[in-house]
Amino acid sequence: MKGVGRETEFHKQYEDAVQAFRSKLGATYPIIIGGIEVKSTEGTFADTSPSDTNVTLGYFQKGTREDAKRAVEAAREAFKGWSLVDYEKRVAIFRKAADYMSERKFKLAAEMSFENGKNRYEAMADVDEAIDFLRYYAMQLEENQGYVHEMSKLIQSEHAKSVLRPYGVWSVIAPFNFPLAIATGMTSGATITGNTVVLKPATDTPLLSYELCQILYLAGVPPGVVNYVTGSGSTVGAELVENKDVAGVVFTGSYDVGARSISEFENSSPRPFVAEMGGKNATIVTEKADLDKSAEGVFRGAFGFGGQKCSACSRVYVQSSVKDEFVKKLTEKTSQIKIGDPTEKDVFLGPLINESAYKNYQQDIEDAKKVDAKIVFGGEILKDGKYANGYFVKPTVVVDAPEDSKIVKSELFVPIVVVEPFQNLEEAISKVNDVVYGLTAGIFSNDKNEIEKFFEKVEAGVLYANRTSGSTTGAVVGVQSFVGWKKSGSSGKGAGGPWYLPQFLHEQSQTFYD
Repeated sequence: MKGVGRETEFHKQYEDAVQAFRSKLGATYPIIIGGIEVKSTEGTFADTSPSDTNVTLGYFQKGTREDAKRAVEAAREAFKGWSLVDYEKRVAIFRKAADYMSERKFKLAAEMSFENGKNRYEAMADVDEAIDFLRYYAMQLEENQGYVHEMSKLIQSEHAKSVLRPYGVWSVIAPFNFPLAIATGMTSGATITGNTVVLKPATDTPLLSYELCQILYLAGVPPGVVNYVTGSGSTVGAELVENKDVAGVVFTGSYDVGARSISEFENSSPRPFVAEMGGKNATIVTEKADLDKSAEGVFRGAFGFGGQKCSACSRVYVQSSVKDEFVKKLTEKTSQIKIGDPTEKDVFLGPLINESAYKNYQQDIEDAKKVDAKIVFGGEILKDGKYANGYFVKPTVVVDAPEDSKIVKSELFVPIVVVEPFQNLEEAISKVNDVVYGLTAGIFSNDKNEIEKFFEKVEAGVLYANRTSGSTTGAVVGVQSFVGWKKSGSSGKGAGGPWYLPQFLHEQSQTFYD
């Protein structure tokens, strides 16, 4: 009964937070530069809910290049003091921020369901991940004693040490799909190590980044250390990449935008650009797999948050002898999905994030039909009744798509999964690797040798075997480093892992003699 009681309380607190937020819809939010709230000369834009575009969550500033420049300057000035703050004091601030965020978790989850369409469970998981980032990076900095390492000596009077020191101002460019977790991970990674930041949220999800900044300020982060500027990628985003006073950029988004930004940023001088840039993630199901577990894992990996995750499973290679049975099980699960308002208790799949994603889904379905792929479930938009004012679509299972087609090779970021057969494991692994991305991949098999071969030969940064909670998704901070290979990432070091924080630091050798 204790479990039942906790679940009841969870739903009550979430639903109370939903009602509380409804009473605050339509507020106007500022830009924050150097601790000062600022209004843009260009006015505001409306942040509407993808579930119902008639619902305006709030009005946010249309930031300009000048706003971004002033934010960089404020961060540059704040760096002079923040970089000298003892690492233990920074650790204490971020642990306090984690506590404050934990106290507000239902409020934040409810706002997220409104803003990007995550159901209550996914929204809460996003908040929990953000809290984990704050605590894990605090622990990492503490365990490494601020990244000061005593070195060897050549003579007795020599005393040398290696010290990792912050770079300066970092641009933090956050995505819509994990609007609190990823924004928190990138922002805390940069600032806990002594850098200062200008945070630009995705224009679809400015609210959660605003809430993050308020929590950091409350915890004791000084003015100017974290600056918040909303606006478009063509103005604010461009300035944060092109500004010569920015020492580093941390970015999560598409490969096209990331690659272009890296080129522009590194054009004038070598500077760190930490990027995670999407994936085309595959799951292998062998004839030695438990097909019920396989279908569950693929279902969750493919359709969790409507496939709008860079780790989403969008390809499945199933051994020919069990393909038909697997497709039947996957289709049965998919057909039972409840689609609708993500604040409702039993809804699994909410809307796509915006009109662009909505149109992309329709185009992807048309592309699949043009290459004679077979749609065994889904492929439809939903516009009637309760779906009329949102971006709702049916999760889609496709088979028999040509291996060289767009639906198989390109990142889609919508709820479409392609199932294809294979004869032997070597063939499946070859197909998994035959894309430009290398973020996540999964396998279902009860044969340890097959799993070992998968781990040894698949070219991706995050690998899972027999993961029913999501065949390619669900990395946990401090458990699975989230790192992309190939065109999925720029640094080869993963968020939520032991090598993430040093990316925000450069080494200095310090030696003195008696």
